[in-house]
Amino acid sequence: MAAFDLLGRRWAMGIIWNLSKGPSTFRGLQESCESISPSILNSRIKDLREAQLIDRSSEGYILTEMGIELFNLLKPFGQWSRRWANH
Repeated sequence: MAAFDLLGRRWAMGIIWNLSKGPSTFRGLQESCESISPSILNSRIKDLREAQLIDRSSEGYILTEMGIELFNLLKPFGQWSRRWANH
C-alpha cells in the first residue's frame, strides 16, 4: 500500500516516466512535466529519492535499479490506459 500511496501522489509517475527516457535536470523535468510547480517537483523528487527510486548523478536525476524495475512494471499499464482512454 505504501508504494501505491507514493505513486498516487501528484506527478510521481510522471517524473518516473520522464526519467525512463534518460537523465534530466530539475529544469528539464519541470519542462517535461509542463504544469508542475517547483515546490511540487521538489517534494516529489524528495519522496522518490527517499524511496530509492531516483538518484542524482553528474547528468541530473536518474532512475535507480529499483526505479527502472518499477518503470518496467508500469509500462504495460501505460499501454493499457491509452487503449482504455480511446475506448
